[in-house]
Amino acid sequence: MDAESQKNHLKAYGITYWTLSQQLKVKWLLNYRGGSFLLPDSERIRRECQIRGVSFEVLSDAKTESILEEISSPSKNMEAVVLEKAPKIAVYTPKGKLPWDDAVTMVLTYAEIPYETVYDEEVLKDELLLYDWLHLHHEDFTGQYGKFYARYRQAAWYIEEKKAAEALATKLGYSKVSEEKRDVALKIRDYVVGGGFMFAMCSATDSFDIALSADGVDICEPMFDGDASDANYQAKIDFNKTFAFKDYTLERSPMVYEFSSIDMTSKRKIPKETDYFSLMDFSAKWDPIPTMLCQNHTALVKGFMGQTTSFDRDEIKSNVLVLGENKTNSEAKYIHGIKGKGFFTFYGGHDPEDYTHKVGDPKTELDLHPTSPGYRLILNNVLFPAAKKKKQKT
Repeated sequence: MDAESQKNHLKAYGITYWTLSQQLKVKWLLNYRGGSFLLPDSERIRRECQIRGVSFEVLSDAKTESILEEISSPSKNMEAVVLEKAPKIAVYTPKGKLPWDDAVTMVLTYAEIPYETVYDEEVLKDELLLYDWLHLHHEDFTGQYGKFYARYRQAAWYIEEKKAAEALATKLGYSKVSEEKRDVALKIRDYVVGGGFMFAMCSATDSFDIALSADGVDICEPMFDGDASDANYQAKIDFNKTFAFKDYTLERSPMVYEFSSIDMTSKRKIPKETDYFSLMDFSAKWDPIPTMLCQNHTALVKGFMGQTTSFDRDEIKSNVLVLGENKTNSEAKYIHGIKGKGFFTFYGGHDPEDYTHKVGDPKTELDLHPTSPGYRLILNNVLFPAAKKKKQKT
């Protein structure tokens, strides 16, 4: 999985997932040649690699033993982690959304990793318990319709989406979309606390935490929910209820395309040409989880924008790990934490290969980006639940 030898990093994850789905185990060689995968040798697996255009090498037993011995050396920052089971994947996304509306569904489809879609009805019926891994589509859990009001309130798609959201809330017994979305966020919280793996990108990151912190508080203006917001609602926000963020200030104006001070989009002064974030270096033997999530063939990854582009370092809780950061701007791009028995990862930005993705832009063709480091980070998270659980050393 290094830069020189692998023609299609993204589809390599699909091969690994497919191998796990055949009830075979795989070793993930952390920090060895870009985080390579050691698969059992069979004609069937070789043929599958050839069909999908994935580069591979056949190793003798002696060579394999030599590599594993090198990895196990205390002087090497490497580890071999056993992957045991293909995780069952759910993507939280509205009905009718096309796969290319979202980077995760796009890369899962490209890598040929199967997934199922769920939305509010399924979440409120506790159907998340059927899945090992959940991705949150670029959703707004605050009930403010993505804060698109200023620019798109007259657009047919905005009017239609608002109508559909209100109809769904009514069907589920709620008088407000914000109240329904809050209960969905609470169910997702319970799924993670109970041992689930949750991955979110773009506005699903901060809007999720905001919804948790505003439980019981009306933060929506009349154009969103038909009545006034609570007076001085900022003072009623409970940061103890969030996963990742603290001490943020909510954006009150419906005319501003922003949820809060968490997001760095409007605070950035970084030209596209120099917009990169660096992945942190962890001890593979002592901290295998963050090491897994940072496996890549480069430590420097191209930045990309979104409604929520990145996170203010000062507003991230101290128990949350920063996996990727842009030091020049004091911003975190990629963060990870533990909640109860489960795990969450937040990744800022919309599409790793579309710098300023806008409403209506054409979809990204991943055939043009088969070695994308930004998309690899998503797929690291997809395989993460497959790892054999070890007792944590730290």
